[in-house]
Amino acid sequence: MIETRGLRKSFRSRAGRETKTVDAVRGVDLDVAKGEIFGFLGPNGAGKTTTLRMLATLIEPDGGEATIAGADLRKDPAEVRRRIGYVPQGGSTWDESTAREELVLHARMYGISKADAQRRAARALDAFQLTEYADRKCKTYSGGQRRRVEIALGIIHEPKIVFLDEPTTGLDPQSRAHMWDEIRRLRADGMTVFITTHYLDEADALCDRIAIMDNGEVVAEGTPTALKREISGDVVLVGLDLAATPQAAQTLDGEPYVNKLETVDEGGLRLYVDEGATAIPQVLRRLDHAGLELRSIELHRPSLDDVFLTKTGRSLRES
Repeated sequence: MIETRGLRKSFRSRAGRETKTVDAVRGVDLDVAKGEIFGFLGPNGAGKTTTLRMLATLIEPDGGEATIAGADLRKDPAEVRRRIGYVPQGGSTWDESTAREELVLHARMYGISKADAQRRAARALDAFQLTEYADRKCKTYSGGQRRRVEIALGIIHEPKIVFLDEPTTGLDPQSRAHMWDEIRRLRADGMTVFITTHYLDEADALCDRIAIMDNGEVVAEGTPTALKREISGDVVLVGLDLAATPQAAQTLDGEPYVNKLETVDEGGLRLYVDEGATAIPQVLRRLDHAGLELRSIELHRPSLDDVFLTKTGRSLRES
């Protein structure tokens, strides 16, 4: 449903008297299958939204090519727009109009008859559990209700693909969980869903496949399970005072049970080991022998944050 090769975009910015070129997207290759939830995971400024806006025909690529739902992005952007839905991060509802009015208007703008637009609006309101609020002004809605209206607007014309830019940013946990259910329902109805997110748990729980993006490039792609499997073994987090961290790193570096060692900015170490259950007692004995006092020690399986850390050298949580 989405195929890109070498997609690029640069912007010119002024810093004082100097003008410089910023490479926002640097040759992105993507393949998104029909009927899957595909996630773009990365920190703010990684190039996710710029890529999304190019795929949605809102900005023109500087280079590369893409096919969206069978339409050529650069040669036939009008046909791409007919086949996609797009829900921006900033919101797209008017305070003074109702959800029903918004939905009917959007459907009419796609050339749908008034009677059909009204039927589609009623169906969307019911599907997104908005019927009881349908004729209230949007300014009276909660953040979660308003976000559901925005997604309903993005699919009112029944597109083949819907692009969702950070769909749960700013939502409370309950609204966020409900939004996940709505996105899964879109996939169950046969729609391809492309989301950007910087939430690790969201990408892990919701997406069939993800691409991890950093500094305008895709640094890893695959299912969440497969990406985590690339990092063999376990991760042991050793909490230490900042002053004690260098000595602890020197003490543990080179130990046969430590495959890789990294320092943590706030103090402590991240150890990649084959078997955490057997490594932890050895770590405790070694640090105790060196006279170093621990604040904490934790064992966990590799996460998407560990994948990001391995690929980029820094934590996505910290980014």
